[in-house]
Amino acid sequence: MRRWYLIAAFASVALAATFGPWLLSGGSAQDAAPPAAQPATKIAKSRIDKVVVYPNSALVTREVDVPDGSGLIELTVAPMPEQIVPSTMYSEGAENLRVLTTRFTTRVVAVDTSKDRRELEAELEKLQIAAAKINSDIGSIQKNNELLTRLESVTEKGHHSGGDVMAMAKYVMEQRAEKAKELNTALEQKRQNDVQMNFLQRKMAELGNGSGRMERDAILTVDRELGKGGKVRLNYLVGAVTWHPEYKLRAGKIDENVQLDYLANLKQSSGEDWNLVKLTLSTAQPMLNAAPPELCMLEPMLIVRGAPGGPPMPTAGFASPYAPSSPSMDLLSKAAQLRSDAAGNYRIGKKGEQKEAARQLNEASAYEQNLDLMRPRDEVLAQAKKLHVESSTTDGPSVTYHLPSKLSVPNRNDEQMVEVVKLSLAPKFYNKAVPVLNRHVYRLADIVNTSEHVLLPGEATMYQGTDFVGRMPMPLVASREEFTAGFGVDTQLQIQRQMVDQTRTEQGGNQVLKYEYRILISSYKNEPIKLQLWDRLPKAKNETSVGVSLVKSSPELSKDEIYVRESRPNNLLRWDLEVAANCNGAKALPITYEFRMELDRQMAITGFQSR
Repeated sequence: MRRWYLIAAFASVALAATFGPWLLSGGSAQDAAPPAAQPATKIAKSRIDKVVVYPNSALVTREVDVPDGSGLIELTVAPMPEQIVPSTMYSEGAENLRVLTTRFTTRVVAVDTSKDRRELEAELEKLQIAAAKINSDIGSIQKNNELLTRLESVTEKGHHSGGDVMAMAKYVMEQRAEKAKELNTALEQKRQNDVQMNFLQRKMAELGNGSGRMERDAILTVDRELGKGGKVRLNYLVGAVTWHPEYKLRAGKIDENVQLDYLANLKQSSGEDWNLVKLTLSTAQPMLNAAPPELCMLEPMLIVRGAPGGPPMPTAGFASPYAPSSPSMDLLSKAAQLRSDAAGNYRIGKKGEQKEAARQLNEASAYEQNLDLMRPRDEVLAQAKKLHVESSTTDGPSVTYHLPSKLSVPNRNDEQMVEVVKLSLAPKFYNKAVPVLNRHVYRLADIVNTSEHVLLPGEATMYQGTDFVGRMPMPLVASREEFTAGFGVDTQLQIQRQMVDQTRTEQGGNQVLKYEYRILISSYKNEPIKLQLWDRLPKAKNETSVGVSLVKSSPELSKDEIYVRESRPNNLLRWDLEVAANCNGAKALPITYEFRMELDRQMAITGFQSR
């Protein structure tokens, strides 16, 4: 009986295991779904297709191969570069391929460096033995020099014949010269030995203790909707990449075009090579914040006059409501540092860093508003004008250059030159002289950028034919805009400037000073040239205190509209001249001008300054 109960119990357990799911699902066997299939993992083939290089970073696009098959597949792209910004990774699917997830991971790869380390340790031991021997030799030479010094003193104090003294002196001198050579040789050996030892120690530090190295992977989960493979794109931002523009301008004869080579000085040490990629150069600054930072309240800080540490009470009259706690330069430097730190935090792109960047920008702007609100109006306007000039020379529009052919840019620390475009531009040549500054006459050309490319600010190397003539800063030049290029000194043109006369009279209650100057231009060229000549008169900050006027000029000043509007009000003088061929000696071209300066008889001029 007991045996029958046991058999029935086992049978019940078996029936429950077999029909339990069917009973719980309502009796339909079709409703029992199989477990979801896990995606397979596969190391993917990939290549860098294109790179967009920004001034301080680069956006890399990899094409990742997806093999044929159906369902989900997990692809590992490895290794990723050292300078990757993980938060910038994103993927783009393709037709019938959908990227579900993109994530970044790091792993430690075990590397046995014991053999390399043993070899380095053996080399280092040899160098240490050599260093001990060199130090011993240096010590011996120094002791020998001390012995020669004592021998020399004995010779000076002893009673010796003239021949003995001469022989001893000759011996001491020869030995000193020989020991000096030996010491120099030993010191050079020590220097070279130290360099090799430092190099080996750095290599040993790079190897570490042999535990392994860190590798970075990108893992993509791709859904192959139609059971076919293809390619998807993986994009990421890398650091340790910079570029800036450089130029080569080559002028030929006066009727030939100027050849302009637009180059990019590129440096990339991101940790991966770019082999035959589509390269794009951009001046944009990729920011990882898509929305502007929140603006905080600006709160005034108050302090009681006369309190400890506070400003004194006013003695009489109106007292300024402001008592600056920091000099202007301190506030400017603090603001600049905070803005730099904020830009770095935005490049990191994480939520905490973006919040900190917003705080830094608010604090920096508060420092700048301190200067706006607490300084006199003239100082504020002067500083704003200065900042406008500085920003106009360093900032420019966001432009992009798509290079026409694929290029390879290896990963290395050296700068590499990449050609952006070659231009042939028509020049308008002329010469310019500023004899009050120096006596050189420079060859210039006004050139219109007839291309569709914007020329960014950068250094330009200038050539006259095949001759290098110097360097100059290249300004920002928009398409269809004119710029001026300098092609060095023209030695066939000479210039002299001298005072001809000076008089001093009194008129009413004022002193009147008159000055007359003459400038001589000599040309030894076989063809006529155009010359732009510049000089200047004094100009007082307050024209009611010192009046300055041009009395006469021969020939007349330039009628150029821009000169008349921008430079003439500052008492800068300009003549546009045609200088004939072989105009020198008695035929030299004279320019004369006279100006008058008037001031109160009770006033005196202590000097002049350039501003």
